[in-house]
Amino acid sequence: METRGQRYPYVGPGELRELVRAGGEGRSIRSAADFGAWVSALALDELAEPFTFVVDGGGVLRLAPRRSEHVVCAGGGEVLSAGEMSFCEESGRWMVEEVSNQPTGYCPDVSSWPAVAEALDGIGIHRPSGFTHEVVFRRCHFCRELSIVREMDFVCVFCGEDLPRERNAGEPG
Repeated sequence: METRGQRYPYVGPGELRELVRAGGEGRSIRSAADFGAWVSALALDELAEPFTFVVDGGGVLRLAPRRSEHVVCAGGGEVLSAGEMSFCEESGRWMVEEVSNQPTGYCPDVSSWPAVAEALDGIGIHRPSGFTHEVVFRRCHFCRELSIVREMDFVCVFCGEDLPRERNAGEPG
């Protein structure tokens, strides 16, 4: 599997990074068989909610229950993308119903979609043509907080200062 695209380091709270334990990563899904085994072990109520996902630095899709921390799902490492993903089964075929690039602690750009698409294509899961919910992250130059840009209004939700138009979410806080 070719891995391309920018890598995104964890930039979230230190106390969440402390939750990372060896072997506690999200379930690695490398094939249709991996996905089939994972999904068949889930209860119906679990399938009703989105899942935490990351595409790890090696291009592997990792899945975990929704309330799992993304940094734990990623084993503390850099990711090619991250967010939430929901699945549905239609005519005996699994597909991604919704997918966002809105994780906790990582700030993947919308341009991280090709890594998600490649991981899903590699396991034969039908997918949309892009994120169904796109999120734009910016770090405020004034207060150093990370903000989500809503409706292309580049204003910091914490201090009201203008946010940069160019991507800078990977800068230190």
